[in-house]
Amino acid sequence: MSSPSSSPGDGGARGGDYDAPSSSRQRRSGNGVWPEPFVEALATHVAIEASQSEGRLVAAQVLFNLFQVCSTWRAVSNSDLLWQNLTRRIWHCNNLRHNTWYEEYVHHHRLARNFRVGRYLYNPLHLSPADENNNNENLVCRRLTISDYYLAAGFSDGTVRLFHLPNMLYLSTFRPQNRNRLGHFSPAVSGIILSESRLVFASLDGDIHVAMTDNAIPPRRAHLGDVVNDGALVDFNGCSQWWVGLYAGVPGRAFHVWNGVTEELVFIGGTLTDHEAVRGWHLLTELTELIGRVRLTSRELAVACTSLRFIVFDLRDQVIVLGEEEFPRRLMVGAFDARHEEFVIVDRRGSASVRRVGTLEEVCRFDVRGASQRGVLGCTNGGYALMCVGGLIRAWEIEHGEHLYSLVERIGEATALVADERYLVACSSDNTIHLWDFGVQ
Repeated sequence: MSSPSSSPGDGGARGGDYDAPSSSRQRRSGNGVWPEPFVEALATHVAIEASQSEGRLVAAQVLFNLFQVCSTWRAVSNSDLLWQNLTRRIWHCNNLRHNTWYEEYVHHHRLARNFRVGRYLYNPLHLSPADENNNNENLVCRRLTISDYYLAAGFSDGTVRLFHLPNMLYLSTFRPQNRNRLGHFSPAVSGIILSESRLVFASLDGDIHVAMTDNAIPPRRAHLGDVVNDGALVDFNGCSQWWVGLYAGVPGRAFHVWNGVTEELVFIGGTLTDHEAVRGWHLLTELTELIGRVRLTSRELAVACTSLRFIVFDLRDQVIVLGEEEFPRRLMVGAFDARHEEFVIVDRRGSASVRRVGTLEEVCRFDVRGASQRGVLGCTNGGYALMCVGGLIRAWEIEHGEHLYSLVERIGEATALVADERYLVACSSDNTIHLWDFGVQ
């Protein structure tokens, strides 16, 4: 980045020869110069405060100004520990993929800047002609999930197709193990958990399969679903530590929670989907609109919603409910999403609300025009909400609710939508996968 407005500090902001770690720095308060550990703590504090109050991109300008005070303060900008802490706190990134944490911070700043101004490369991804089931007119992409290097698309026939994001190539197809099914759409994919080495996918009938991304061995069934006793598994989400399933069909069994490491079922309960029981059963024979969604946040909290209410609960302490709220106007389940510390809900009038996960405090509001007439499919990343209405995708920043732009590409009816800090991916009803890459230089 070449200017103070778009960089955490260039040139003089990172000048000086100081390269000692924070733990070994000398305190030089006797001559009136503030000790460097104090300045580092101050820089961390003011940057995080600026990101929370004014927006994540503003933190760079604050840091740039702070490092101009004197040579001692400028030397602090060379601390990799400082940039590691800021990258984790501001960008929620814990993995170092560049040479230094400063470079990692700059990378995430650039991605967020590109998302804000709508700077991207667009490419459609096509299913492999030899792999696509052209004879199945009901084939629908129901779930999309992305990691740093992979894109996984789950379909109504139970298959998951994997793509390599850097070169946008189709890699392989994962198929569930065969068994007797209850309902034509019972094998339809209801959720995917994806990492660089492992793929976990669930189906409406409750089966959960685990596979390796290199597809060296066939997927194994980690959990055998029981539709009669549990209902339909309408959504599935998680991370390396937790798997969470949202069920509809049997009262009092809305949530199933597994230990993602041992694959042990550790909790069953909840009434969130009790009013959606009949619709849950119908999903097995007819893929209607979404019944509910569940998402995990960076603090091991889960947020789930139906059209009637949402609920926030803690996975670390026997699934303790932290808060919930009912909505007489009803919510659009397809527009609900959560990432890091915020989640977004949209009511039937198209009024969107951004809330903090821990307190349910409202951060901002914005209006999704046309949502009440045509429905909406939405997703979020760390700083932006993307909503697809009538084939047009529009972007808002979720710090103040400002509408930013509409994407040039119209995709028609969307069946799935997902975003992370770099990519936005959508699948349209013709099973074309649309990919927008905001990682351009």
